Order: sequence, then structure tokens, then C-alpha cells
Amino acid sequence: MSCYRTLNKISKNHFLILRRFLRTNVISNPHIKVSEEVQDAIECKKPVVALESTIITHGMPYPKNVVCAVQVEGVVRKQGAIPATIAIIRGKIHVGLSETDINMLGDTSSSKPIKTSRRDLAYVISNEMSGGTTVCGTILVADQVGIPVFATGGIGGVHRGADKTFDVSADLIELGKSGIAVISSGVKSILDIPKTLEYLETQGVFVGTFGDSNEFPAFYSRKSGSKSPYIVQSAKKAAQIIKSSMDMDLKSGMLFAVPIPEKYALSYETMNEVIEQALKSMDPHMEGKQVTPYLLSQVAKLTSGKSLESNIALIKNNAMVAANISVELAKLRQSGGSEVRDMERSNTGSATENGVDGHPKRGPVIIGGSNLDCNAMLAAKVIKVRYIDLLLELKLFF
Repeated sequence: MSCYRTLNKISKNHFLILRRFLRTNVISNPHIKVSEEVQDAIECKKPVVALESTIITHGMPYPKNVVCAVQVEGVVRKQGAIPATIAIIRGKIHVGLSETDINMLGDTSSSKPIKTSRRDLAYVISNEMSGGTTVCGTILVADQVGIPVFATGGIGGVHRGADKTFDVSADLIELGKSGIAVISSGVKSILDIPKTLEYLETQGVFVGTFGDSNEFPAFYSRKSGSKSPYIVQSAKKAAQIIKSSMDMDLKSGMLFAVPIPEKYALSYETMNEVIEQALKSMDPHMEGKQVTPYLLSQVAKLTSGKSLESNIALIKNNAMVAANISVELAKLRQSGGSEVRDMERSNTGSATENGVDGHPKRGPVIIGGSNLDCNAMLAAKVIKVRYIDLLLELKLFF
């Protein structure tokens, strides 16, 4: 008899508790705290959008950073998805922040946050510090808790002059080994875009421009002179690509490059001149995580604040696109027809003789190699599962 048919004999509440115990890997991770809203959305495959927090801690001045972060979450909600801003607060990784959390992080004079990538996580956590997660850090956490869609302004990449400095962002490495879909306005325009695209190809990362053109955007500018391998014309098509990647268990990321809205776009030629000036003003000994914040602040000064206005606009637009993609992806994931989801809806359904949802049963498909069929029997007819302080007894009928 199907185990799911047996589970139908258990009350719905007990089943949901058991499912949470069996499926949720974050319960066993003492360093991650997921908000109830986000946890429920993840478990029920509702649309969720991960958001980074370096925009709060290192991207904008206070209080503009807090206002922007709250507005971005509002954009995600308006499209029907749940925002999951990821940050570290006093040594604990939080997935889903309150406005109080955002304001605390944004006031950097008191929170003293660390710009946190993969290499920094263990140090920040063990020292009970607070931190804003970079694209790399956010991808890592989103992948661990099961959030497949992530919106940001722009990802890091290969820095100009990397042939001498070897300065390549960890964002690219993380994208290559985490199956997360990143929605951004390409890469930051202060970087070497052609080399970045080459590196993404090497890492096996899917890259597509969202819209009607294959022009790869350059953050503040709609054009960069480089082309994307693919064009993705709708949120539904993007969701289908993500779902296919998940089904194949490719374990490599996807980059959907969204051009900045025309109203806020700055010309690529103008931005190149501004960036060259910013690079010339930089201390030659400056390195590591200091480089990007310095260059962005210089660009803001040289454009009289226009670049900051563009930055806010593109982040909101990316959040909207990401939320729409997440909504479409949730539809695809929820239409899988599994008996578990049927039980969640009604707690009365059961498998038919023909199989799930009336589809005929099919035998295993073997491509080469050999087929090993294993049968196992339990020694007892009662399984005891301890979930925190609750003891469930599942009586199995053979």
C-alpha cells in the first residue's frame, strides 16, 4: 500500500508537522533563522524572492538605504510574491527581515555591519557580528533554504585590469555551483563585461537578456556592446527555464539580465568616461571589498547623484520582474500533481489503482547499466518520530 495512502489516515495537522520535520533542512542549522512567513512560503512552494542586504549596509547612505529596502519589499509583495531579505544580525543568519531589522542594519554607525561573502560567513557568525550579505552570500543562503529566485541590482564580475590584479568576484563562482536564478541589470558597469561573460560561460551559468533584445545591459546603461547568448521574452518563459534546470538538477545558476527602464538609463559612453575618472582617482593600493563601494560612491559624485537615482530605479524594476518570474515558477511547481500536495489541500484524497492522478503506472526506464530492485521491511509496525517536544506515532498498515 502506498505510504501516502497510509498517511491519509493521519490528521492533517500531524502530517504537516511531519512534513516540516522531514523536508526542512534549515531546522537542523542553528545559524539560520527563517521568518514564519518565508518558511511557510518555502514549504508550500509559494512564490518567494530572495533579496540581498549589502544594498542596505554598503550600497546607499542612511536613511535612503532603509527607505529603498522597504520599497523594494513592497514591490515584490505587490506582484504577489513574498520578499525574503537575507542578512546577518548579531551572529544569526536571518531569512526574512522586519522593518525594525532593516532600520537597525541601515544605521551602520551603530550596527557596524560587515560586507559578508562566502569567505566571511563563518567569521561573522562566530563573532556574533552583523553583516550585509553580498550576491555571493545571498545565493549561498537562498540555495540552502530552498529559494530559487533572487533579485539584485547587479552582480559582481571580473574587474578591469584583472590580468594584473586577479580580482574576480566570488559572485561568479557561487553562481556556477548553486542552482539559483539571479535577476539583475547585468553586471556593474565598473567591471570588464566581456571577460565577465566569458567567465560565466566557463562556470556553466545560463545568461539571457530579459526582453526583446540580446544586448547585455551594463547596470546604469541599457547597452554594453556585449551580447547575451539568449533572449528571454517573458516571466513565464524564464520560469520554464528555471523549472527545467531544477528538474535536471543542474546545480548551476542562471542570470536573467534586465535592462534598466529607459527613463532612468544613462548612456554607456558617458558612464565609461565617468568610470575611467573614478578608476584614476582610486588609490593603487586599494583592494578587495573596498574597491566596489569606493568606485560606486565616486560614480555617484561624478554624475551629481544621477547614478544613485538610476540604481534605486533598476533595483525596484528587477524586484518586480523577479516577483513575476517567481509567481510563474510557483504555478509550474504546484501543478506537479503529487499526492503530498493533494493531501495538503483536502486530506481526503488517495492514490488510484492506475497511479497518481489517474495516470497509468509505468515501470522503470533504464538507459544502459543495470537495474537493481531493492525491497525492505520494517522490523516494527510503529515508527516513532520526535519533532521538538511532540512524539508522533505512525501506524503502518502492511
